[in-house]
Amino acid sequence: MGHQSNHIPSFAPLILDAKTEIGATANWLRERLRTDLRKRGLVLGLSGGIDSSLCAALAVEAVGAKNVFGIFMPENDSDPESLRLGQKLAARFGIKTIIEDIGPALAAAGCYERRDGFIREAVPEYGPGWSSKIVFDNPLTSGGYNISSLVVRAPDGEMQKVRLSAKAYLGIVAATNMKQRTRKQIEYYHADRLNFAVLGTPNRLEYDQGFFVKNGDGAADIKPIAHLYKSQVFQLAAELGVPEEILSRPPTTDTYSLPQTQEEFYFALPYQKMDICLFGLENDLSSQEVAGAVGLSPEQVDLVWQDIKAKRKVARYLHAAPLTRL
Repeated sequence: MGHQSNHIPSFAPLILDAKTEIGATANWLRERLRTDLRKRGLVLGLSGGIDSSLCAALAVEAVGAKNVFGIFMPENDSDPESLRLGQKLAARFGIKTIIEDIGPALAAAGCYERRDGFIREAVPEYGPGWSSKIVFDNPLTSGGYNISSLVVRAPDGEMQKVRLSAKAYLGIVAATNMKQRTRKQIEYYHADRLNFAVLGTPNRLEYDQGFFVKNGDGAADIKPIAHLYKSQVFQLAAELGVPEEILSRPPTTDTYSLPQTQEEFYFALPYQKMDICLFGLENDLSSQEVAGAVGLSPEQVDLVWQDIKAKRKVARYLHAAPLTRL
């Protein structure tokens, strides 16, 4: 692909032989589906983002487009661009899809009402016409702590940022998590109907750091890109012909009503630098070596590593199977 060079990281250890990796992952996916899962095909949610787009392309590579089913699940806060890009991706790979608007189900379950009630504890005037997102102060600027704040935009466009109580923060997140759990319910409905398996889309960074909702987007039968760093996801997606518009779209949560990047919400740094920091930690590189590659001081790299380790502790609960006395 002519545009692939735009998406190759400058950090040599993260550069893959994309063709070989695609073949190996597609073979693994096909084999696991046949032997372990014993299902005929794969269902996945399509968000218009890079991870679900690569997973869809790999699924087609593994089992053919006729055995892949894509679901668009917009809701009241979704960016319309997500649906447009997802449809472009599905058309490129010949995937059959359906649109399931989950907004009415979420409204009926009280998702938006409960969330707005918790927001009003911090911003009493919050209501129709307002929008919001949760952001974290970067651990590099806050002495290693993840400090959450709420950003709101009034109908007249005025923005304000306020600190949240623990109760309000947990309430907003709990209500918002209904979105991922409702999407997974729809995915499993179609999987059961078709006798397909549900494909989960986390990359290595998200999987390692717990950037998913337990029994929401964390629930799946198979996760084919959980071993790939985010920069490697871009390499494979470019090789497979994922549309350039998706390759160049900044990673977003598309969960809150205000646009939100992943590093605002969860990661300490943009993914290219987070990949290198995670690689360095996993491969026993010194903070000096990593600092040179990411343009930070060794002390800043140590802060990022602290943040990675802290999030891994949180992720243990998210990954854990239910406790039993069996």
